Amino acid sequence: AGIIGPGVAAAPGRRSLTRIIPRMSTSVTVSPPASGLAALDASPIRVVAFDTSTEVLSVAVGAPIDGEYRTWVHSGEGGAQASHTLIATVQDLLRQAGLRLQDLDAIGFGAGPGAFTGLRTACAVAQGFALGAGLRVVPVPSLLALAEEARFHQQCAARGPDLSVVSLLDARMGEVYAAVYAWRVGQWDTLRPPCLISPGQAASWLADMPAGTVVAGNALTAYPELLGGCSGPALPAIVPSAQAIVRLAPAMLAA
Repeated sequence: AGIIGPGVAAAPGRRSLTRIIPRMSTSVTVSPPASGLAALDASPIRVVAFDTSTEVLSVAVGAPIDGEYRTWVHSGEGGAQASHTLIATVQDLLRQAGLRLQDLDAIGFGAGPGAFTGLRTACAVAQGFALGAGLRVVPVPSLLALAEEARFHQQCAARGPDLSVVSLLDARMGEVYAAVYAWRVGQWDTLRPPCLISPGQAASWLADMPAGTVVAGNALTAYPELLGGCSGPALPAIVPSAQAIVRLAPAMLAA
């Protein structure tokens, strides 16, 4: 079997998961310090992060500036388009932050599972930047980034109460990328590692989860029957975000 992302076996004969999607509007914002870095008990770092595992290109630059942690964010069209726009987007955000690539501590990227073309782009760009500037690379599982984004969306805080998140991304061809994570005492634990399953198997996972479990990801849109199995908040619009990778990167870098 092929491999689409770290540790995730693809079905025999799986092809590149690319398609033509409508052009999306993009925006760039500057965020105040409410990042989740403190929730993972790690010191803030200067990092550029990006995720291209879905049809959304998410890029962020995070750094302590004038005594507060700030994040510059871009969200736009992903898929095959990411290979044309990712580098320029990173450079633009660095300019806005007043940083050079060599000023950073690390490069964080969504390491999948996800669309092959997007993952290939993210990996190549992360390696190129890191080699050119002598930086460390932090590969973050995209399903974990999805869980962190869902948690932050629900709690809007760096440190919040315990919760469980089922991350479900549409893998196309009648399959789902899935993982289960638990947020406990300010850190993430993996309950079920990323794997490739059928929508029916995903429904069985949901049936086994305790009441109140958060379920996030675009598989809820691709397979709306899964919504009936959600006992807690269902977040189909949440995607793996670069902001989540910025929040996760310090602890993963320190591990």
